[in-house]
Amino acid sequence: MVEGQNFVFEYRLADGKPDVLPDLAGDLVRLKVDVIVAAGDPAIYAAKRATTTIPIVMVAAGDPVGGGIVTSLARPGGNITGTTFLSSELAGKRLELLKETAPKASRVAALWNPNNPGWVPDFRETKAAAEQLGLRLQFVEARSLKELEGAFSAMIREKAMALIVLSDPWFFARERRQQIVDFAAKNRLPSMYELREFVDAGGLMSYGPSLLDMARRAAFHVDKILKGAKPGDLPVERPTRFELIINLKAAKQIGLSIPPELLARADKVIK
Repeated sequence: MVEGQNFVFEYRLADGKPDVLPDLAGDLVRLKVDVIVAAGDPAIYAAKRATTTIPIVMVAAGDPVGGGIVTSLARPGGNITGTTFLSSELAGKRLELLKETAPKASRVAALWNPNNPGWVPDFRETKAAAEQLGLRLQFVEARSLKELEGAFSAMIREKAMALIVLSDPWFFARERRQQIVDFAAKNRLPSMYELREFVDAGGLMSYGPSLLDMARRAAFHVDKILKGAKPGDLPVERPTRFELIINLKAAKQIGLSIPPELLARADKVIK
């Protein structure tokens, strides 16, 4: 297949502005596209509200069953299928790895976006994991640049000793991603992220599925749908591989020594 000859991509980017997603989704519906690919919960919910007939392929959904996007993972029903992060199920592991990396960090700030419709399971599981690990958790919210600065100030004021960032497309936008990583480095906060892109930007460590792998699987779903499959009959795929990425340069910058046994378990070490 050759783009421009037998298929056309119609790109619509929110550019870190979730308020425009409903209009962007509506625009694609008006164009009568054959399939909509939506990445991240805000875009997925916007697409779901925009159409019940055009097939939608999700990329990196948080909790599609709990959030009411699909009926079940095995048989999603309706016009939606795709891939799910299942990020909430990894919340405990992320905090466990963070504590193993920085055992003296008893006060952990958790950055989250209350405007993300998929935040509930992440929030709940992170809180439960902190209680089990004996960590004092400080939830700080941000949904705008002004609130992000306020969140940073709150972390400093409450003397946070480490940082975990709950998954959110707004945080993932390049500018915000760099702001968060730079704040953690400047304040010498051991930090844990869900996606390796934060570590590539200078963050300390991440643990989670590969966003690139999920995007590739989205192409598999699109191909099936264009060949006649109904999205509601295609199971929503769970990630099967999780990556632990550690940035030794970032560790050195904040004066942290990573335990050798943890380095040995890492899928990639950035030096």
